[in-house]
Amino acid sequence: MKTVEDSKSILSEVILPSQANPAGTAHGGEIMKLMDTCGSVTAMRHAKMNVVTVRVDELVFHQPILVGQLVICKAELVYVGKTSMEVKITVTVEDLMCDTSAKIALTAFFTYVALDTNGKPSRVQELILGTDDERIAFEYGKQRYIAHKAKIK
Repeated sequence: MKTVEDSKSILSEVILPSQANPAGTAHGGEIMKLMDTCGSVTAMRHAKMNVVTVRVDELVFHQPILVGQLVICKAELVYVGKTSMEVKITVTVEDLMCDTSAKIALTAFFTYVALDTNGKPSRVQELILGTDDERIAFEYGKQRYIAHKAKIK
C-alpha cells in the first residue's frame, strides 16, 4: 500500500502567448490540460498502470493567469476506491517579475480509473492515510464518489 505522499506530483510552466487569449490571459483549456497531466501522473504513481480521466469536479477559477506568469500545479490523492482514484489539484500562480507571493488560481477534483493492458478497469492498491487531514479528505472524497454513483443509477 502507498501513502498520499508517495504519489504527489508537481508540474510547473511559464504561460506563453500561444496559450493565451487576446486579453493576455491563459485559456482555461490550457490550464485544465496542465491539471489533467499533473493529476494523471499522481494517479499513475499510485496505480502503477495506465489511467484515464473520467470526471472533473468543482473546477473553480479563482483568478486569471497572465502571459509570463509561472503556473505551479500540485496534485495529491484524496480518495481511492476499487479501480478509481480522486485527485485534488491546486494551481498557484506566481509573478516572476516581483516579490508578491504565489496565489491560488484554480482548484479541482479529477477522477481517474486504472486500466489493465487490455484497457479494462483494474483494481488499485489501498491508500494509507497518515494524518487527520488525509482521513477527512478521504471521507469527503468517498462521499463525492457515492453521490456520483447515485446519479448514474
